[in-house]
Amino acid sequence: MVVRGSHSFRSVKEFVKKNRRHKEGVLYVTEKVKREKAMGDPVKFEGVSEDLQKILDADMDEVGPRRRAREAFKDIQLSIDHILFKMPHTGLKMKESYEVNSRGLEIFSKSWLPDSGSPKAIICFCHGYGDTCTFFFEGIARKLASSGYGVFAIDYPGFGLSEGLHGYIPNIDMLVDDVIEHYSKVKEDSNLHMLPCFLFGQSLGGAVALKVHLKQPDAWNGAILVAPMCKIADDMVPPWLVTQILSGMAKLLPRLKFVPQKDMAELAFRDEKKRKQSVYNIVAYKHKPRLGTALELLRTTKEIEEQLEKVSLPLLILHGKEDKVTDPCVSKALYEKASSRDKKLNLYDDSYHSLLEGESDEMILRVFDDIISWLHHHCNC
Repeated sequence: MVVRGSHSFRSVKEFVKKNRRHKEGVLYVTEKVKREKAMGDPVKFEGVSEDLQKILDADMDEVGPRRRAREAFKDIQLSIDHILFKMPHTGLKMKESYEVNSRGLEIFSKSWLPDSGSPKAIICFCHGYGDTCTFFFEGIARKLASSGYGVFAIDYPGFGLSEGLHGYIPNIDMLVDDVIEHYSKVKEDSNLHMLPCFLFGQSLGGAVALKVHLKQPDAWNGAILVAPMCKIADDMVPPWLVTQILSGMAKLLPRLKFVPQKDMAELAFRDEKKRKQSVYNIVAYKHKPRLGTALELLRTTKEIEEQLEKVSLPLLILHGKEDKVTDPCVSKALYEKASSRDKKLNLYDDSYHSLLEGESDEMILRVFDDIISWLHHHCNC
């Protein structure tokens, strides 16, 4: 589910109680950033030029404005006072690319590799709903690459810097095929094809990673699933009658931004300061979910929940016990029902949905340690 930079769907309330200075002293977040009833209203950043603010305020349904906004704002967003952006990245080779896939869509990708020597393994990332690999994951990738791993990521069609209508998933299986197509090419690289390869999925990306595995049961050496969206929490799903009405509407208006949803940043980020920093994810999808997308996500989670026994690869599942976005009980069920002999479940007391972005620095480092230790063990490091 989208968790970064979300605004309230229901009320106007004060978001920032007092001015917070950018660590370089050049940018302020406005004293009061209001969550307007119309989802996705742009955040007003004080200290930026009028021209930059216009770029950030643009309608981002199409990819052009999203790419312009990210290019203009990336130095600011990647220097905020968040532990992920303090991760070392000297000694890393980073590359950004655009490539047209077999469906004719231009897909954005990025890689992070140790500058010297061969990586211990390759990690292929699947991001969450509404997200991009260009913001918080930048810090996650730096940490993993600094630990000796080659990290590869893409933005799904319709998300981040990839082509497609923003936030629209007409068919999750086509999206999964796009992911498989891209990462199959990564794994065929002559410098990488002999290395262990792991899937890394967060939230919706956990569901995508599982579907990739179910389509390629013998192609991966393991999967790391952080708060996987095997089931959307019951409190997040509209009542049955509303769901039936929305299902009917979706047949006629699948692209319509209409589905009611709670304030995701508040639900996903336990640390208040980090919750406020989520507004810097300026290309995240922040509007009400599109009708077709919402129903596709519900269909996908139901499908996965019915196939947990078919999951057979080594698993590391990490979930906050207080997650109100995706249901930790289904992570427990995945752990219990998966046919994998090699599986581990870590449940974190008092933690919310965004384990690597929205918890205390101490908890974020603890989760990183758990992930990297598991990777080292599975690479015989």
